[in-house]
Amino acid sequence: MTVAQRGAPLFVTFEGIDGSGKSTQAKLLAERLRRDGAQVVHTREPGGSSGAEEIRTLLLTGDPERWSAETEILLFTAARRDHMEKTVLPALAAGQTVISDRFADSTRVYQGATRGDLRPMVDQLHRLMIGREPDLTFIIDMDPETALRRGLARKSGEDRFEDFGLGFQETLRHGFLSLARDFSDRCVVIDGNRPPEAVASEVAAHYEARA
Repeated sequence: MTVAQRGAPLFVTFEGIDGSGKSTQAKLLAERLRRDGAQVVHTREPGGSSGAEEIRTLLLTGDPERWSAETEILLFTAARRDHMEKTVLPALAAGQTVISDRFADSTRVYQGATRGDLRPMVDQLHRLMIGREPDLTFIIDMDPETALRRGLARKSGEDRFEDFGLGFQETLRHGFLSLARDFSDRCVVIDGNRPPEAVASEVAAHYEARA
């Protein structure tokens, strides 16, 4: 029996610091499931819908100090709400598996844990405006220095958070590991300091055990 023939579709998210390889792993899992015959929506945050993509540009470009942490939380929540309404919930209702490159956990860590004591605000907005957690979250854990070099080398133009430097990335890593402990029922920490194929194999094994 293939993964595509098993239970209800899952809402799967990939998290991790910038340059950790989470985007590659989200893509590889989506491709693997499609080869198995599953209907898969591969999406991302911020973004994944027309309105959310416009907000993405505001958030990920420009000066590192462009927005206060409070403003960032509101912008990310607005983008996430549009993403849920236009992409995630309709896909799940149609029986499609949704794989998202980032979701609310990124806001919990980036704004809630690293830019002031704002985690309660993040959680309150999430309860009021989103009200949904992923079924399964992969946290790709990687050495921050290596990940930062990789992220900056992409020269994507969306490197506002990388510009905060190595100390910020190290704080993010600890934030994601702490979050994995808080949400151990759905979070799986994967060692990203390996070739992408080895990481993808472990991701697939965990997915199949949950599907």
